[in-house]
Amino acid sequence: MKNGKSRHVLVAGGAGFLGSHLCDALLSEGAHVIALDNFQTGRKQNLRHLEREPRFDLIDSDIIKPLPARLRSKRLKIDEVFNLACAASPPHYQADPEHTMLTSVVGTHNLLTFSEEVGARFFLASTSEIYGDPEVHPQTESYWGNVNPTGPRACYDEGKRAAETLTFDFDRAGRADVRVARIFNTYGPRMRADDGRVVSNVICQALAGDDITIYGDGSQTRSFCYVSDLIDGFMRLMAYEGSFPGAINLGNPVELTVGDLAEKVLAMTGSSSRIVTRPLPVDDPRRRRPDITRAKQLLGWSPRTTLDVGLKATIAWFSDERTDGGKGPRSTTGLERELTIGQA
Repeated sequence: MKNGKSRHVLVAGGAGFLGSHLCDALLSEGAHVIALDNFQTGRKQNLRHLEREPRFDLIDSDIIKPLPARLRSKRLKIDEVFNLACAASPPHYQADPEHTMLTSVVGTHNLLTFSEEVGARFFLASTSEIYGDPEVHPQTESYWGNVNPTGPRACYDEGKRAAETLTFDFDRAGRADVRVARIFNTYGPRMRADDGRVVSNVICQALAGDDITIYGDGSQTRSFCYVSDLIDGFMRLMAYEGSFPGAINLGNPVELTVGDLAEKVLAMTGSSSRIVTRPLPVDDPRRRRPDITRAKQLLGWSPRTTLDVGLKATIAWFSDERTDGGKGPRSTTGLERELTIGQA
């Protein structure tokens, strides 16, 4: 609520994995939500359960193009803008690197300018990829990173770094009220099976009985945050008032090797899949773990969902996807009830 009235929120990338969960969370708080998506990686089935929701609207639009005129209607007051619009997995963002870079730079500029025009608070979903293959561990927000600016991942890594630059330039100029989250590895229901990220890869291969592909020797580490925890961080960060110190890491500080993740999924699924290794991709980070001290101090936020509980819910969702052919998300009520019980 804002001044006693329901707020209106624009979510760019609203049909994606994170965006669709954010739309659900905003609606549950009574907000009116407009989702923008070009469906490059977002899926309409992620939002199918909202088709009859009167406080929800979905617009097919690409943020690198001029924003739809209806958003500038004098009858429509947008209070918050969330920018989650960008392919986030290597196979997807490398498939069209030019579009990936333009989404981060031109798209972010378009949304920042719009936020300035309508007086909306702006939220940028940045990424831990701005740290590159880090030489500082764990990664704090003050670390400038170790990114290859000309490598195959640069379209995303450098694109997000440029998006942060634009966002903080608008902030320094007093042109927009901004929030920036650096997202670490996140998993959960509504991930795409073909997105190439390690959790979805391992679970889908295990459920199918296929060889589980591990890139490198499996000793590289990641920190896995369940989606509902991350969305809680988004909501707290957007609502935060007071002196803003810059970007904030949002992720789970519990570090796990990729090999250990694969073994855990094998045990949880009862799969007979074999683990096979492949060469490590170019510029793939060796270690990744967030320092979330800033998020704890300013937002009172830290992840609550254990990996076992989160993986159980994610495995169940992918199992259902295999059964129903990906027709749409089932109700998450039961999953959330189980997560509440298993949080620690």
